[in-house]
Amino acid sequence: MLNPSPFAWVSQYLFGFFFAYGVYLPFWALWFEDQGVSATDVGMLMGLGFATRCVANLLITPRIHQVERLLPALRWATLACTLFIAMHLAAGANIMLLALVTVLFNLSFGPMVPLSDAMANHYASRGVLDYGRARLWGSVAFIAGSSVVGYLASQYGANMIVYTALAGFVLSMLLVMRTPINPPVSEASHAAERPSLKSLLCDKEVVRFLVLIALIQGSHAAYYSFSSIYWKEAGHPESVIGYLWSLGVVSEVLLFAFSKKWFAGWSLRTLFVVSSMGVIVRWGLTASTVALPALVVIQLLHGVTFGIAHIAAIQYIQKSEANKMVALQSLYNAIPLGAFIALMMAVSGWGYEQWGANIFWGMAFMGVLALFIKVEPKSKPVKDIKEFSQPEPQK
Repeated sequence: MLNPSPFAWVSQYLFGFFFAYGVYLPFWALWFEDQGVSATDVGMLMGLGFATRCVANLLITPRIHQVERLLPALRWATLACTLFIAMHLAAGANIMLLALVTVLFNLSFGPMVPLSDAMANHYASRGVLDYGRARLWGSVAFIAGSSVVGYLASQYGANMIVYTALAGFVLSMLLVMRTPINPPVSEASHAAERPSLKSLLCDKEVVRFLVLIALIQGSHAAYYSFSSIYWKEAGHPESVIGYLWSLGVVSEVLLFAFSKKWFAGWSLRTLFVVSSMGVIVRWGLTASTVALPALVVIQLLHGVTFGIAHIAAIQYIQKSEANKMVALQSLYNAIPLGAFIALMMAVSGWGYEQWGANIFWGMAFMGVLALFIKVEPKSKPVKDIKEFSQPEPQK
């Protein structure tokens, strides 16, 4: 166990990490609210976290380009996350201290997904692990984390949210300290010329792609920040809220498990249109009702609004010229999944305080705008959908 196989190391580390993430993403806004933080400030703090992760992934993560440095970097990042998550308890309701620990935590947290994915991809490219099977344990752990913390918080109070997240990071810390039997080692470097991020941002086709995916994924901002608060105010206990979040991840996992069968032959345009329609229906329903049967349908649509959009984005990147793929992946994670969601979280915090659940109509309108944007990469032959790796749950 101290020197596990690459598959065991990756899958077990992802289990510990995503258990903690399954606590953090659905319930952190509830913990902020329990400390007496206003809805506007909750949105600002949650948005600040996403913005910090964006900066970390643009400025810090790319510096760790040699595979030998992945394991030490993951160890330091996991240790820092463990310390900074605990510091939230000392911050209490002090908004300045909460902002400080939010920044420190997300500077450490941001690189963990791309670094662990890089480890998995290193081994997958050498045929020593199946990325999909290893990544699946992260999705299972996210479900476990959100379900467990929902029960604990409803029974013992909101501070269990921090304690449960801390337990997940302690587990991750123990797991990351082990060294796989085949530690990652670089092969002779090859100088593949890549376009700069600046040059890509001057490409109108790339900008259209980023705007389209930002509208679809950015529509989840109010959901990430305020759905738990909204549902709790409607009378649903934390345990039910945890199960609802878990159901969203289950729909995502099922969608990716059967994506090859269900979406074979679908065009990029079709995938984006279906996802955009899902955005309109999902957030329109969210704004209209808090009835439990409707919430089940709303959460099952997560596979459509997040999962199908992710499939389409990855397909777009894989169809692009080979020398652009890494840079496009970086922009995809940093802007639509980072900076834009951060902005929309701040906006939705203000909007939720002003209009309550009607803010979700604004999220639904983003799906309407997305229907009018068409993207098509210039280049490589279409890749089979079976090559798509599973995404990070609910981001």
